[in-house]
Amino acid sequence: MINEKNKIADAVNILGEFCGLRDIEDLTQKSLENKFGISQVDVAVLFGGSILAGGDVFAEVMKNNLAKKYIIVGGAGHTTETLRENMFKVLQKKFPPQSTEAELFNQYLKEKYNLQADFLECESTNCGNNITLLAALLKREKLPYENILMIQDSTMQRRMHASWRRYVGDQLIINYAAYRVKVTAVDDELQFEEKPLGMWTVERYIKLLMGDTARLQDNSEGYGPKGKNFIAHVDVPEKVLAAFDYLKNYFEVREANPNYAGKPTDFD
Repeated sequence: MINEKNKIADAVNILGEFCGLRDIEDLTQKSLENKFGISQVDVAVLFGGSILAGGDVFAEVMKNNLAKKYIIVGGAGHTTETLRENMFKVLQKKFPPQSTEAELFNQYLKEKYNLQADFLECESTNCGNNITLLAALLKREKLPYENILMIQDSTMQRRMHASWRRYVGDQLIINYAAYRVKVTAVDDELQFEEKPLGMWTVERYIKLLMGDTARLQDNSEGYGPKGKNFIAHVDVPEKVLAAFDYLKNYFEVREANPNYAGKPTDFD
């Protein structure tokens, strides 16, 4: 059974590495210059679906002066209540139940780092309108952008980029997943080697990875052009598909919550 748990952990880590896209090694101007020939991006965005550690990553971006403008995107979705609970544990401060993810993360930045974003988008409820409402904000505020640094929960980072390509265009997107974790089998139990702040339980992390890997596929059940057409085409390697199929023997694929469905905003 322990050997089987090791195989499960390996498969989970394959999905985690694929979904948790990072285009630079660290959040420094040197990394941006080496990879993309720029020392600053036009806009840096934190998406509210991230665990709390995403706020620390965004603070690092701000302290390192990596962007000209900073935006937090997030209304209420399937991750909001967990974010609120974890923020209370860290800050020992209650927030109004109607607080959006963007407002919660901005308060976190203020309380912990004395920082705040330039703009908040507080209406979006899912990955698709995270992107379309972000694009609407950029247009409304007349913010020029040739490149954007995007920070999202590791489970959803690749899908966020694919959503941008589907609804907006081919501007340079620099991905930086909010965390990287490795799952391992210890005494026949799946555990994280290290847990970032506010991390999901192992079970929920796997459920999120399974849901996103299913959505990233360009088939009749996926979100690509051949399916629901919510994202641009994504090439999913055979190694990832094999790991996903193996894990389906042990875990269910997360279904979309209809409470947070919505039509993409027309921002043209």
